[in-house]
Amino acid sequence: MPTASIIGSGPNGLSAAIVLAAAGFATTVFERNVQIGGACSSAETTLPNFRQDLGSSVYPMGVASPFFRSLPIEIPWIEPTAPCAHPLDDGTAVMLEHSIEATVATLDASDGSRYRSLIAPLASEFAELSEEILGPILHIPRHPFVLARFGSSALLPAASLARSRFAGKRAKAFFAGMATHSVLSLEAPASAAVGLTLIAAGHATGWPILRGGAQALPDALARYLKDLGGRIEINHEVTQLPETDLILADITPRQLLRIAGSQLPSHYCKQLKSFRYGAGAFKIDYALSAPIPWTAPECSRAATVHIGGWLEEIAESERTFTSDRPFVLLGQPSLFDPSRAPVGQHTAWAYCHVPNGSTKDCTESIERQITRFAPDFRDCILARSISSPVALERWNPNLIGGDFLGGAMDIRQLLFRPTRSLYRTPRSNLYLCGASTPPGGGVHGMAGYYAATTALATM
Repeated sequence: MPTASIIGSGPNGLSAAIVLAAAGFATTVFERNVQIGGACSSAETTLPNFRQDLGSSVYPMGVASPFFRSLPIEIPWIEPTAPCAHPLDDGTAVMLEHSIEATVATLDASDGSRYRSLIAPLASEFAELSEEILGPILHIPRHPFVLARFGSSALLPAASLARSRFAGKRAKAFFAGMATHSVLSLEAPASAAVGLTLIAAGHATGWPILRGGAQALPDALARYLKDLGGRIEINHEVTQLPETDLILADITPRQLLRIAGSQLPSHYCKQLKSFRYGAGAFKIDYALSAPIPWTAPECSRAATVHIGGWLEEIAESERTFTSDRPFVLLGQPSLFDPSRAPVGQHTAWAYCHVPNGSTKDCTESIERQITRFAPDFRDCILARSISSPVALERWNPNLIGGDFLGGAMDIRQLLFRPTRSLYRTPRSNLYLCGASTPPGGGVHGMAGYYAATTALATM
C-alpha cells in the first residue's frame, strides 16, 4: 500500500488527507500542536467554560465549499438571524440580511436599485460563481458569463466601486467594510472581489458559525479520515521531510524552506523567499457578563459586526493598517450558540489589521472603536485574552507575522501562489497544500483537495 504524510492538520491538510486515504494511501497527518485544526480551532482562553475561536470563526466559503459539501459527514452549521451588521454613528446600522430587499431597507433610498442591480445577479448565481472562484486556477470556465459579470466589478478597487455604484454614505460604508476581508488597501485593484463575494454569499448561503466552536469542523473531518483508515499524530512537529511515497505540506513557503530548503533547487528556494506575506492581526478574545449593548439593537441579530464608520475612515484604516481608529471585525457567536459560555454570559472576539509582525498594542484603540457604537461595552468585560501578531505566529507558525491568509492576496499573488508551479515543487513527491496555494485563504478545504488530486494524477 502506498504511503502519504500530511504536514499540518488545518482544514486543507485534513482535506488532502481524506482524498489520499480514499484513494488507498496509508495516510498519516502530523500536527505540531496538541489539538488539530490549525487556525480553525477553539479553546478556553479567557475563563473556564468560555469557549473561544482561536482563528477563523465565520464560514461563508466553508458552507459553499464543493469539497465539504461532497463529504458524507455532518458539519454543525448555525446560521445567525442576519449574516452581518455595520453600525453607524447616527445610532442605526446597515444590515446584511438574507433577503436582498431587507438589506436594501437599511440603505439610503437612492441606493436600492443600485444595490439590486449589482448584487442580485451574483446572489442568484452564487452556486455557479463559487464553483468558479473555488475552482482550479487554470481551467476552462464552466460558467463564463457568470464569471465575466463578476469580474467586471471584482477587478476594481473597492473604494472606486463603492463611490461609482452608490450615491449614499450608508451603502458606501457597508461595501467598504465587506472589502476589508481582502486585507488589501481599498484603493488596490481587485480589492472589491472579496466584498462582492461575501455579500452575495450572505444572500445565497449565509455566514454560518459552528456549533460548539470552530473546532467542530476539523473534528468532523478527522472522524471521517479515521473511518477511511487515516491516522493523526498530534504534538509531532515535522523538522525534516518524512520517508514516504507522497508528502503534502499544509504550511507556508517560509516553513517549507526551514524543513526542506537544503533539498530543493536554489532557483525554487529563491521563488519561495520572494513570496510576500500580508498584514497581520491583533486579536482580543472576551468573556462577557452580558450581550454587547449596541446603540443600534439590530446589531444583536448578527454574529459578525463590522466596526469602522464611514467609507473614508475605513479606507484610511486599511491603507497602511496603522490608524488609531482601526477597522474592527467583531464576532459574537454565543448569541446564537449558547454552548460557548455559561448560562446568561457570552463570548466575543475582535481584531484589527496591523502591519505584518507589528508589536503595537491595539487593545485601547480596538475597544475605543467598540464603545463608539456600544458605550457600555467595557462594563460587560469579565476577562480578555490578547493575541499579538507575534503571539499568533508562536501558536501557529502558518500565521507569519499574524497573517491569517497564508500570504498577501493581491493580483500578483492571487493566481500563481506561491510560484507558477502552484502545488508542485521540484521534488516529485512533495506538494504544498495550504492557504499559500490556490484558491488562497479562507476555510474551504479546496487547496488541500486540489493539491491531493494533482499529486494523484502524477502517480
